[in-house]
Amino acid sequence: MKIGFIGAGNMGYALLQAAMSGVDNDILVYDKDEKKARSIASHTGATFADAKTIAKECDFVFLGVKPNIIPSVIGEIEDYIGANTTLVSMAAGVRIDSIERMINNDGVPIIRIMPNLAVSIGAGTVLWCTNAAASGKREEFIEAMSAAGVFAKTEESKMDAGSAISGCGPAFAYMFIDALADGGVACGLTREAALEYAAQVLIGAARMVQETGRHPAELKDEVCSPGGSTIAGVLALEDGAFRATVSGAVRASYKKTRELGK
Repeated sequence: MKIGFIGAGNMGYALLQAAMSGVDNDILVYDKDEKKARSIASHTGATFADAKTIAKECDFVFLGVKPNIIPSVIGEIEDYIGANTTLVSMAAGVRIDSIERMINNDGVPIIRIMPNLAVSIGAGTVLWCTNAAASGKREEFIEAMSAAGVFAKTEESKMDAGSAISGCGPAFAYMFIDALADGGVACGLTREAALEYAAQVLIGAARMVQETGRHPAELKDEVCSPGGSTIAGVLALEDGAFRATVSGAVRASYKKTRELGK
């Protein structure tokens, strides 16, 4: 399978790395920063090509550019899109029907995805949906990219809300890990030990939620012994409006994503 990437930023590069794990995948890459794209090609074994060549030759073309750049990229490649080409857009907030209007052709298969940075290590979450024309292509796409992590089919109307958690959430989680580590350092731990403990705590807590199917509040209550250390910490978080602040961050990210798509 021939897979092309137009745009090789952090997310595009992460997905390119996942695609490289497919033994039969032939990878082409282009970026407006040609030096960067050629360097990526050299380091990964991909092939540098221009955008028009990628659109013409590839089975799947990933559009890894910012939402405001999508119209100009589509304008550049629309006349070169091959008969069997499927477009894969990862532009935040840009709906499939908007891309169809840009192409002026609703027969082009389009898959919309919202990945997160962890796809680069095979632990990502990728929300995805398709137009009707892509219905027969989705299995090929998922098979080609399965090394990236978990693929969650989502109604497009829920895509922006989902990505406010899965796409933006890792940044919030990194801030929490950093904050936990800061607290540990303040209590006398080395920075290295504090970061290791904090990261593993999030891994273990997440697995408990996933593997037990129990509500996080129920699991939290099990850790909070009467009159103990944990409940004291929980109340300190509540004094800082912890849950309201985190929920507010998700809502702010959702609002911004909606604005980006306009």
